[in-house]
Amino acid sequence: MKTIRIGTRGSRLALVQTEMVCAALRRVHPDILPEICVVRTQGDILSDAPLDAIGGKGVFVKDIERELLSGTIDLAVHSLKDMQAVLPEGLTIGAYLKRENPQDMIFSQGNHTLDTLPEGSSLGTSSMRRRCQVRFLRPDLKIMEIRGNVPTRLKKVGDTVDAVLLAAAGVIRLDMPPGIPVDISSVIPSPGQGIIAVQSRIDNDAVNALLRVLDHGETRICAEAERTFLAALGQDCNLPAGAYATVGEDGILILGMLGTMDETRMERMSMKGTSPSVGDRLARALMERVHPETAP
Repeated sequence: MKTIRIGTRGSRLALVQTEMVCAALRRVHPDILPEICVVRTQGDILSDAPLDAIGGKGVFVKDIERELLSGTIDLAVHSLKDMQAVLPEGLTIGAYLKRENPQDMIFSQGNHTLDTLPEGSSLGTSSMRRRCQVRFLRPDLKIMEIRGNVPTRLKKVGDTVDAVLLAAAGVIRLDMPPGIPVDISSVIPSPGQGIIAVQSRIDNDAVNALLRVLDHGETRICAEAERTFLAALGQDCNLPAGAYATVGEDGILILGMLGTMDETRMERMSMKGTSPSVGDRLARALMERVHPETAP
């Protein structure tokens, strides 16, 4: 029996997602013995700091990627939305698991939708993307910075905030009571939201051969379109941005949003294409509208 060392964060959701990958591996490769290796990331250590103040996208991933590059682990499991658009040299995404519900969910004391929250209610989120879109939809709401894992943020409802917005996929995977889904046309998800990515070293042919069997083709197309969108905004881009792609008979449809750093201006747009490069075109078109002075 061959042991495969799998790196992950230590949060309950990260471990559940890693167990999903382990189960998938065992189903198609019964001779594999997955060994879970927990890596404490900078995002976990600085759990009270605003994400955009400690590096934003990547703070939950970079420490695990270092372990992968060093050979301490054989593969890594991530929430795709936590990953930067450009991978470190030598690494690849060997498999995307089938996407879970990509929407955000709202949780509140009175079981309100985003539309029916009482005027002046407080809503907790640490996401620039969510804040920017909520300010556009409900400028009367008081938005408060909160961080923590899914159960921690849910406990704040009725205590420090009236409502919170969370990714539906995490709630579903943790088998927790659901909130009310927010329509994607109202709040466009983070690129990659709802997708589990399994990362590996490019030169590890044996592991990459194992992962190919786990890869979900339609999810890969959507993930690559959304990551192409993210890459076009720039590796160090720290702007409110969202993207969501679907595949149909006539190709790929991708929805996108981009806001300003101060979250006072936002544009939405959709685009169709026949390859994931449509994400790049959408990002450039949004940059022309929102940030023409820096548009590529």
